[in-house]
Amino acid sequence: MKLLKNRTVLGILCIVLSLAICFLATPLFNQAISEKTDIVRVQKAIKAGDEITKDKVQMVEVGGYNLPENVMKDLGSVVGAYATADLLPGDYVLYSKISVQPPGADTYLYQLDGTKQAISVTVKSFAAGVSGKLRSGDIVSILAPDYRKMGETVIPQELQYVQVIAVTASTGVDANTAGGDKEKEKSLPATLTLLATPIQCKVLAELETEGNLHAALVYRGKAETAGQFIVAQEQLLERLYPPEEATEGGEGGTETQDRKDTEGEENVETEEMEEQNA
Repeated sequence: MKLLKNRTVLGILCIVLSLAICFLATPLFNQAISEKTDIVRVQKAIKAGDEITKDKVQMVEVGGYNLPENVMKDLGSVVGAYATADLLPGDYVLYSKISVQPPGADTYLYQLDGTKQAISVTVKSFAAGVSGKLRSGDIVSILAPDYRKMGETVIPQELQYVQVIAVTASTGVDANTAGGDKEKEKSLPATLTLLATPIQCKVLAELETEGNLHAALVYRGKAETAGQFIVAQEQLLERLYPPEEATEGGEGGTETQDRKDTEGEENVETEEMEEQNA
């Protein structure tokens, strides 16, 4: 304590500290600021949803200090992508503000993982598609008039609950999507694209060939609740088509046939032995 109260010692400590700041900390800070890096910057205004072309962006050299971590540094990765937000001249292009696919255009097809498939069925009449009110995310039941020529209108057990992933007009443009222009919104739906298992796809293809089906809206709302309908349908499919049944049936059939063949051979041998003894 006496040493710290000595003005001479305090003065020396302050001088040493200031020298350390001047000759160590300051150069390191200046070096960090002076480091340069190339990034992609907006040159012309880009609206959300627009494709980013080469004339709208440029590579510039800027200070690397305090740059956002997700700033784009490769021009080739930006050109041809789509803006997910409005970009103004001078803005840095961030990874979170671009997409490799057009916003809202067929994005559902990129979510297929191989367990289910996307299949489209024709909406034969205005009423058959719930008067054009269906949209992506809806849960529907598929009704089949005169199902398999039995003279009855039924909801096949395979199609109790099916998710709609797109409603498409005859022009090929998805209807009932946010952000569509007025002309597109006026287009009546021509097809429904449904998310279905291979088994469901076969039934839907059969109904499409027969040329008559109706969609009935079951649920529209929270994705979590919609998922419960899909789970219920999957459980029903498992009961209708047990995965082990085919395997066990095949093995059982083979064993039965082998047993019959063996018994037949034994009978032939027995008859031959009886003839020889006679």
